[in-house]
Amino acid sequence: MLILTRKVNQKLIINDNIEVVILESYKNAVKIGVNAPNNVQIYREEVYNEIKKSNKQAHHFDVDAISSIKPLQNGNQSFNLMNKIKKNDSSN
Repeated sequence: MLILTRKVNQKLIINDNIEVVILESYKNAVKIGVNAPNNVQIYREEVYNEIKKSNKQAHHFDVDAISSIKPLQNGNQSFNLMNKIKKNDSSN
């Protein structure tokens, strides 16, 4: 971990295209600004962790839901599966 001391209005540059600016300093907090390209995603740690948790839960739900669907015996499996999914969607 790189540890730096910066004053208000001083910057950090990351990879030539990300700029971190110290805007204000308080007793127990620092206000920063981040300038980065639109394709760079920036999150507070707690938000990032919630997104990861939500994505993991959604992935497990989808896998569990799909694996619980039993194959149909007739030749119209895809058609019947789509109807089953549509019925579930419309009931919500």
